[in-house]
Amino acid sequence: MERKIFGLGDIVLMKKPHPCGTNEMEIIRMGMDIRIKCTGCHHSVLIPRAKFEKNMKKVLRSAGGENHE
Repeated sequence: MERKIFGLGDIVLMKKPHPCGTNEMEIIRMGMDIRIKCTGCHHSVLIPRAKFEKNMKKVLRSAGGENHE
């Protein structure tokens, strides 16, 4: 299985929606844990990188044209 490529500021599509109803999230912090912010209600959540990579479907919009890991 290949690693998913994503970067800081990217808008990603998650497998499960946030309780507010949207499943689009913005990556606002990267490290061993990833902080994502809901694009609907702006609530932020800190989750482990492995769980994030498992639950992310795809990158919808890249922040700077080039993705970094």
